[in-house]
Amino acid sequence: MADDDEALDVGSPAEVAAALDGTGYLPDEGIATAAFLALKMRRPLLCEGEPGTGKTALAQALASALGVELIRLQCHEGIDAAQALYDWDFPRQLLHLRTLEAASGGSLDPESAESSLYTQRFLLSRPLLRALRESPCVLLVDEIDRADDEFEAFLLEVLSEYAVSIPEYGEVRATVPPVVLLTSNRTREVHDALKRRCLYHWLDHPDLEREVAILRRRLPGLDERLAEQVASAVRRMRELELLKPPGVAEALDWAQALLALGNGELGPEAAAVTLGAVLKYREDAERVRAAGLLDSSG
Repeated sequence: MADDDEALDVGSPAEVAAALDGTGYLPDEGIATAAFLALKMRRPLLCEGEPGTGKTALAQALASALGVELIRLQCHEGIDAAQALYDWDFPRQLLHLRTLEAASGGSLDPESAESSLYTQRFLLSRPLLRALRESPCVLLVDEIDRADDEFEAFLLEVLSEYAVSIPEYGEVRATVPPVVLLTSNRTREVHDALKRRCLYHWLDHPDLEREVAILRRRLPGLDERLAEQVASAVRRMRELELLKPPGVAEALDWAQALLALGNGELGPEAAAVTLGAVLKYREDAERVRAAGLLDSSG
């Protein structure tokens, strides 16, 4: 990990694009510009978009490009501050207390014992606290839309100061603010207060040319013809009213499945037997078949 914030200095969006490209992530101009501004302005970046458009992968690539650690906080329904921030190692604290009692021969000073329990050795750092203590790093707050309003308000407070106060321990403040990237699949609207704190970028599915480039970059054994066939078929699927339109990850899985079976062409038969790599709902598969996309996949 970098020792200071020099790794976070970038000169231009083009420089960021080149750095991301070097990790295998192919950004468009909008993504590179948003990432550059987040770094330059030291502001969190909120990325929204359909699942599979590369939001999480952007954070991974950014950490790799900057040469810093990626710390990921996966949000879920019911997540609270304790799960995201810190906890105390109660079993070790209890063992420590029993050791002190045994060593003191029953004359343990309560005040001294209590102060020895709430030290760094017993503090369990969850992702948010780790990011504050270990920055420079990239903090990925994944799927913030799955958390509730209370957690969102708590997160806003942390990101406003890049500091937290632990009653038994004291304040922890980041020496260098972490690079923060929040993602949302927009299952619900993120509150305006958090959006105002962040820069914003909507990630759409890549255009055909960029998706072909992504497929070939991630799967070196994939020739251009098959990559174009897969990307074109996936784009047609996205135009249907599917329960879960395929993202780039599904396109990669489909291409990899075809390669594993030795298929150099995406013909109707090959498409039919590998459809489970790209579509994950029976209703979606039936809709694709009814639309005749498999018949014209090649």
